[in-house]
Amino acid sequence: MAGKGKYYITTAIAYASGKPHIGNTYEIVLADSIARFKRQEGYDVFFQTGTDEHGQKIELKANDAGTTPKKYVDQVAGTIKDIWDLMNTSYDKFIRTTDEYHEKQVQKIFKKLYDKGDIYKSSYEGLYCTPCESFWTESQLVDGKCPDCGREVKPAKEEAYFFKMSKYADRLIEHINTHPEFIQPVSRKNEMMNNFLLPGLQDLCVSRTSFKWGIPVDFDPKHVVYVWLDALTNYITGIGYDCDGNHTEQFHKNWPADLHLIGKDIIRFHTIYWPIFLMALDLPLPRQVFGHPWLLQGDGKMSKSKGNVLYADELVDFFGVDAVRYFVLHEMPFDNDGVISWDLLVERINSDLANTMGNLVNRTISMSNKYFDGIVTSTGVTEDVDAELKKVATATKDTVVAKMADLRVADAMTEIFNLFKRCNKYIDETTPWILAKDDATKPRLAEVLYNLVEGISIGATLLKSFMPETSAKILAQLNAKEIAFDELDSFGHYVSGTKVTDTPEILFARLDINEVMARVNELHPPIEEEKKEEGPVIDIEPKAEITFEDFEKMQFQVGEIIACEAVPKSKKLLCSQVKIGSSVRQIVSGIHKDYEPEQMVGKKVMVLVNLKPAKLAGVLSEGMILCAEDENGKLAVVSPEKDMPAGAEIC
Repeated sequence: MAGKGKYYITTAIAYASGKPHIGNTYEIVLADSIARFKRQEGYDVFFQTGTDEHGQKIELKANDAGTTPKKYVDQVAGTIKDIWDLMNTSYDKFIRTTDEYHEKQVQKIFKKLYDKGDIYKSSYEGLYCTPCESFWTESQLVDGKCPDCGREVKPAKEEAYFFKMSKYADRLIEHINTHPEFIQPVSRKNEMMNNFLLPGLQDLCVSRTSFKWGIPVDFDPKHVVYVWLDALTNYITGIGYDCDGNHTEQFHKNWPADLHLIGKDIIRFHTIYWPIFLMALDLPLPRQVFGHPWLLQGDGKMSKSKGNVLYADELVDFFGVDAVRYFVLHEMPFDNDGVISWDLLVERINSDLANTMGNLVNRTISMSNKYFDGIVTSTGVTEDVDAELKKVATATKDTVVAKMADLRVADAMTEIFNLFKRCNKYIDETTPWILAKDDATKPRLAEVLYNLVEGISIGATLLKSFMPETSAKILAQLNAKEIAFDELDSFGHYVSGTKVTDTPEILFARLDINEVMARVNELHPPIEEEKKEEGPVIDIEPKAEITFEDFEKMQFQVGEIIACEAVPKSKKLLCSQVKIGSSVRQIVSGIHKDYEPEQMVGKKVMVLVNLKPAKLAGVLSEGMILCAEDENGKLAVVSPEKDMPAGAEIC
């Protein structure tokens, strides 16, 4: 196959504060499937991952563990690498931000940006979240807590160096507008533009003095480089960027990155801070940043404090590597969060892996052995039904390629399994067991089995990037060679007269959910939840009862705020443009003391739609956004628990 050029893909580097759960592990498996597929297509792939090892959180964890930060991150980085290897990921480089080369380059980068005037010294006072290592203003908090992780914040003040973000903001906005592929999915782009770039960027704190575990600023050693400037630059230092201009051949070859694959929670750092750092360094921007959704346990984000964490090594012990890879890749939507649980895993393994694919391979090999001593022969005795199977088989590659080009990995896998389903249907249509009863129809039977083996071979070859071990096992049992990628859109590659294995291996055994859960409960005995102290409550004066007919007169719908601004000459009013279905309404709300306009953009809210329009401070209001109010008068807009489309009826 002719080479298609280079392809440089990265994951976010994993924070070395502890063992990664399956939600963290999903990212490396997703990146691996993309990297493997690009190699299969003929690209020269460089795949980088690694660990982010500095910061206050790690310093505190190391202190609690009675060890040094370096020894602590050495142990955690080893655990992370072991899990990445366990999941059969094919990375080319595992960078650690404690690598000597990286640390020296970060110091050089910091000094270069300081000398250029992009970094200056000042002091910072704000609300600090230690887990996220981020400062926030009061208006940025959500319910008084960190808007990223929901944890407590504490007041902090310290001398720091700052980066002049606003200097490059207009240039970045222009780049985003002229490169629609840069931020994906599009919803992430809209969030960054509306919530951060268009309202105006604040200068970014890029050094700290309140802890020591970081890369020292060499010309002012009481400062350490702030984690994001340190961590983000791994994407260039890992391939040989040199701040003095003596870049390696690998850097010249691979930069700019073709894809930064990251979690949606750190999209801001990768699509605003990182591009601006690159602009300041006079380097081209990465071609694409994809913010993937989260893999949730049940209905919530995985959290050790919630006790709902699943780990890859434990899941592999139960189900095997490829079954876990299949689940996390196939069950994750393109831009919405996915859900993982023990029962969902068992259901997918039984239906898709054991039945649709595993049973197909087993039946085909068993029939070949039973009727022809394992010899698979093309006799040319065809019927019309063969054409449909061949059409699906030969079209699958192009469909998978199209899905993967858009990073719709789950959809690509679905197409492969649709081919396996079509093969199963072909068995039902051709009834091999009936053809076997008459010697006159044996040539037809042989052709049917040949078509099945060929269809399975095409599917198994395409499966290689997602389930590499399973792909190899299927092809080995069929005694088939992996089909060249460029030839997957044609039929008839399996060598006629080849003998399949004598005894087919069961690829995936059906599981009993009760047996699985019994084993889970042995390993993790259920913990009785402590009775939680009741939170504060508020009693209000009851209003007169209404009838259901009264209630039916009110129309409540979900609205999406697409723009918001303060009402002139009013300290408490905000004017929002609210999308409800296909229409947009203007609604004025007295919530400015609790919300800034930029905080409202993108929110889904509960709207009383059929309230008679009225003017507030001279501005027309065409509905009401519902809020809750505590005893101190603090307001919180009412939003749907799950993501709902604008216009959904609330009943």
